[in-house]
Amino acid sequence: MHNSRSSTRIMRRLTTLFPSEFLEEHAEEPGVVVREGKLQIPVLVWALVFGSRLRRSRTLAGFRRCYNATADEPISSGGFYHRLTPTLLTLISTDSGT
Repeated sequence: MHNSRSSTRIMRRLTTLFPSEFLEEHAEEPGVVVREGKLQIPVLVWALVFGSRLRRSRTLAGFRRCYNATADEPISSGGFYHRLTPTLLTLISTDSGT
């Protein structure tokens, strides 16, 4: 069963361990972010981590909706899918230890 208090505590701990600045800097290393633009790396990471816990976000479209619900500026479906690259997969795989 989903426990709101526990989820909030986990989210707080993760965002403390991985602050936005760290996520942005870490994304620049493998070339995930080549230039400043609309894509907000911290929002992308947290949408992936926390959005996958929701049934409606277990698809790419759901992942994009989760990102857009949190981001300062929404991103089009074409722009979003364009950013799902092998380099992003490398970043995610490196961070998850696989």
